[in-house]
Amino acid sequence: MGTRVSYPVEIKQKAVEMKMAGVPVKEIMNELNIKNKTQIDTWVKWYKTGEVHRFEQPVGKQYTYGKGPVYTSELEKLQAENRFLRQQNEVFKKVQGIGKEVDRETAVELVEVLGNTMTVQETCVHLGIARSSYYRWKKDVLKGNLKQYLEKQIGTLCRKNKYRYGYRKITALLRQELCVNHKAVQRIMQKNNWQCRVKLKKRKNTGQPYSVAENILDRNFRSDRPLEKLVTDITYLPFGQKQLYLSSILDLYNGEVIASTIGDKQDTAFVLDTLAQLPLLPENCVLHSDQGSVYTSFEYQEAIKAKGITMSMSRKGTPADNASIESFHSTLKSETFYLNSIDRTTTAIVERTVEQYIHYYNNIRIQTKLNNQSPMQYRQLAV
Repeated sequence: MGTRVSYPVEIKQKAVEMKMAGVPVKEIMNELNIKNKTQIDTWVKWYKTGEVHRFEQPVGKQYTYGKGPVYTSELEKLQAENRFLRQQNEVFKKVQGIGKEVDRETAVELVEVLGNTMTVQETCVHLGIARSSYYRWKKDVLKGNLKQYLEKQIGTLCRKNKYRYGYRKITALLRQELCVNHKAVQRIMQKNNWQCRVKLKKRKNTGQPYSVAENILDRNFRSDRPLEKLVTDITYLPFGQKQLYLSSILDLYNGEVIASTIGDKQDTAFVLDTLAQLPLLPENCVLHSDQGSVYTSFEYQEAIKAKGITMSMSRKGTPADNASIESFHSTLKSETFYLNSIDRTTTAIVERTVEQYIHYYNNIRIQTKLNNQSPMQYRQLAV
């Protein structure tokens, strides 16, 4: 460490005069033999803040808490005391409950409010706190405000989507506006019991095989273009006044439900009605189903050939071969009837619930495998 140099008061005053007159710092240092330019900056600061008495301060001497500076006259001392009392009065007007320990939020707010009239150090002196405590508290308050905002946003998204989304999808939605870690989202959702409330229900494999087509799909559920690979199935809707069934056809390209029918009879006419809803299909389109009797019937097979579709069927007792449509039907019931604890309602409500959910599933509900887009958004962007 170098030797600390004590400069006479006259040198300090001369340096300040030259600096205020616009003389370059290097010239001042050379002329007055000053070794460190920061010395000149410090003296100028003292001059501007009215602390010229500090020019006589010995090397290394610092004012400790509770001890004021040495004043050159009684008038200067009175002026400083009046300034201190005015500042203290200004602080007390902002604080409720004088005499009590100030909390960190109030302290941070006060320093910001009084920033135009007082320095951070002066405000901290009146509040009886260290300046380092203020900066630590400020950091904590800012961090706490961000956490509160994030928690509010997560709660809003969970309620908006009726607790159908887990933390991964909530994170994906937040990242459209914020940079957030999925682990933080998961912790907040767990703390507030905002986790996905959907419990997937398995269904039994139904339908008797009559004639079996080859399993062309072979669990290759990926498709590079629309209407290339389709899957279909029937599921039970035992929630109304009578047993209902849902027949649907799903496009593996984007997971969109492109045809659906609700009926009270699980017959060939029922699935033919769903088939008739399909748009114009490209060549080599594959439609995959299970080995249910309605799909192996003569009428259905003739309708398939008329549309130029190649039929594919799952192996017997292997619903995983048609996992995509099985998953959709399970998700539909889990995110509507099971989520809302609907065991028995009217037939009209069951039909309306299914129709509204299919619209929501196609147009609004985001999917991770589609880069957190809905099927309709994914298809439109691809086009």
